[in-house]
Amino acid sequence: MTIATPTKKYTIDAAGKTIGRIAAEAAKALMGKTGADYTPHIRSNVHVTISNASKIYSSEKKRTHTILTHYTGFHGGLKKTSLGQLIEKEGHGAAIRRAVVRMLPRNTMHTARMKNLVITE
Repeated sequence: MTIATPTKKYTIDAAGKTIGRIAAEAAKALMGKTGADYTPHIRSNVHVTISNASKIYSSEKKRTHTILTHYTGFHGGLKKTSLGQLIEKEGHGAAIRRAVVRMLPRNTMHTARMKNLVITE
């Protein structure tokens, strides 16, 4: 028997905040830790919306010196890009989404939780 939980909406205004603080708040909400009925093994039905993603605060040093790595699985397949290059190529939403993905636990609920995240520029 499964108990249907009502959908909860959680909105975050990203204007003037750093990527890490936004991602930590979003990950906490997606896991359901902001509600009183938090249970680790039950997926919460929380939809998180992050607005004003293009107005996030990030220093020039962080954009140039923060190196993001990704391994493709092939020999010599370590890809490195800076945070500034990621923002320029894919937008501010991609940087926030990447931070939230890495703050959530890697379990069977990971993909379903990420589907409940909406980022608007």
